[in-house]
Amino acid sequence: MSFKSHPISVGVTQTFPCSYLDNQLEQLLVLQEDPIGLELFERLLALGFRRSGGTIYKPQCPNCNACLPIRIPTKQFTPSRRQKRTLKNNKDIIWKVVDEQQEYHYNLYERYINERHQDGPMYPASKEQYQHFINSSWLKPQYIELWDGDALIGVAVTDVMPNSLSAIYSFFCPNEHKRSLGSLLILLQCRLAKMMDKDFVYLGYQIDESRKMNYKRSYLPYQILTTNGWQQISDE
Repeated sequence: MSFKSHPISVGVTQTFPCSYLDNQLEQLLVLQEDPIGLELFERLLALGFRRSGGTIYKPQCPNCNACLPIRIPTKQFTPSRRQKRTLKNNKDIIWKVVDEQQEYHYNLYERYINERHQDGPMYPASKEQYQHFINSSWLKPQYIELWDGDALIGVAVTDVMPNSLSAIYSFFCPNEHKRSLGSLLILLQCRLAKMMDKDFVYLGYQIDESRKMNYKRSYLPYQILTTNGWQQISDE
């Protein structure tokens, strides 16, 4: 496969306090492109970049390299015993994929952020912040919905590329602790990727030192992007 040359404008942000690690400064390498093709964006994902709204970024921190790009090779992924229990315990849940953003998505997002992430940078939730975070002019995400009867209890915002899915963000009903809805949404993204014959599900960054971000290593096998390229881990 060949790609046409595409000049890209690159910038670096100022340093600011890290959202995940105490006493660390964060800095981002930023690409601001509008529009950008899906094939090029997928190549950037493979180089460790992510999307927030229409901005493509990658950590470029001065004294830290804790953020490790991580992806699941979906055709090789097999749920663990615990993940199989999560799937079994949620057999009553109806899940579906929709192409359009809905008002009830934001209602659940607002509740999730305001009840579970009061110490995070997205608190307090607002419609403007949500729209800026989720949407871009050049890529329209899809939404995996979880329904318990007539109640929406979870949403995974997912970008669909030619050969992969990219998990943008998941949010769910804060009081459904026993259902492990965050894990369920990752498992369903892996299932959807297999159904769509995609090679990978990109999960963003694994941060081993962060309690909020170190759960992604439980989906085996997974691949971590290192200075020597993507390295596959089959067991812990």
